Amino acid sequence: MGFIHQRRPSSIAGNISFALEDILSTFRQLRLVTVFGWQDIRQRYRRSVLGPFWITVSMAVMIAALGIVFGAVLKSPMDSYLPFLTIGLIMWTFMSTIVTEGCTSFTSVEGMIRQMPIPFFVYVLRMYWRNTIILGHNLLIYPFVCLILGKSISLTALWAVPGFVVVSLNLLWIAVCCAVFCTRFRDVTQIIGALVQVAFYVSPIIWMPAALPARAANMILEPNPIYHMLAVIRDPILGTTPTMLNWTVTIGMACAGWILALWLLGRARHRIAYWL
Repeated sequence: MGFIHQRRPSSIAGNISFALEDILSTFRQLRLVTVFGWQDIRQRYRRSVLGPFWITVSMAVMIAALGIVFGAVLKSPMDSYLPFLTIGLIMWTFMSTIVTEGCTSFTSVEGMIRQMPIPFFVYVLRMYWRNTIILGHNLLIYPFVCLILGKSISLTALWAVPGFVVVSLNLLWIAVCCAVFCTRFRDVTQIIGALVQVAFYVSPIIWMPAALPARAANMILEPNPIYHMLAVIRDPILGTTPTMLNWTVTIGMACAGWILALWLLGRARHRIAYWL
């Protein structure tokens, strides 16, 4: 029970140091994270023929349906709209799932937290790894879309790799904060779920930024962190370059967010087991 009953530090620096100790302990046990993540996948799709590819099939069907309907409604050329929609929906599903499942990262493993001295960040990283595996399956849809439309993938797509790293850093600090808050205040889970639904409609996922008037774009896109996180991944894959504002916002969010997450985890770490 060493990770539960340690004495709580009183200063901000002490809280951050306490949380860093938890995270460093997690990285010394990465094998445990990977084993937990694969176990979650196996249990969810046990006795299934396609396994996690059922999610990929469902995603492909939804992309095809939304592409046909909204492509016609928005009068967007299919050869540009369908790739945009494909990457947008795949990444949005990954991002929104990390946030919503992050809310239950601790409460869903109550028994383990009470019984075993495992670092708390293990449970957050386990959830992230599980969803990254599913993301890898879903990304297989995009080459098929390009093949059908006769489009090629340029070397610019490699810039999506650092974009994904920065977005993952943002998602992880958000998941840590959600896990702590939702363990202490259970109603916050419902509030976050509602906010995620609203975020879907105000973010350029099924509609393209170019469809907005300039003034509306400035009001809706620039203050929207989801737009910037999508841009640093989606734009390179589509063959365009993210703006400096996109990179500045996502990197700045990661830096500021991790300071908040470390302080919060360090402050709450000794109480989490008693909140469950």
